[in-house]
Amino acid sequence: QVQLVESGGGLVQAGGSLRLSCAASGSTSSVNLMGWYRQAPGNQREWVAGISSGGNTNYADSVKGRFTISRDNAKNTVFLQMNNLKPEDTAVYYCNARGGSMWSFSRYETGYWGQGTQVTVSS
Repeated sequence: QVQLVESGGGLVQAGGSLRLSCAASGSTSSVNLMGWYRQAPGNQREWVAGISSGGNTNYADSVKGRFTISRDNAKNTVFLQMNNLKPEDTAVYYCNARGGSMWSFSRYETGYWGQGTQVTVSS
């Protein structure tokens, strides 16, 4: 089992920045990918960004150029730096950890999940 704990959400004005963190514990050797999803009210959960243990990254088109995912393998922590935030970025953000290939993030939900952290962007 892998436990994930997110932090760093909050309220920010449009154009502002936030940094989310996700700390993993437990059987972390069983997962090689970490990523972020989000779910806005009334919408399905959507993938945002992913990173492999080797540092390869991938992003949803809606956040490319604004969000940056990174990880500290020594601390089993993944980060999501969110810049130039827009009201449409408002959502609950979930950390995800899984084994497998990067393409799986945008194809299906699997693996371990955090409890979510609220991000609200005001216009």
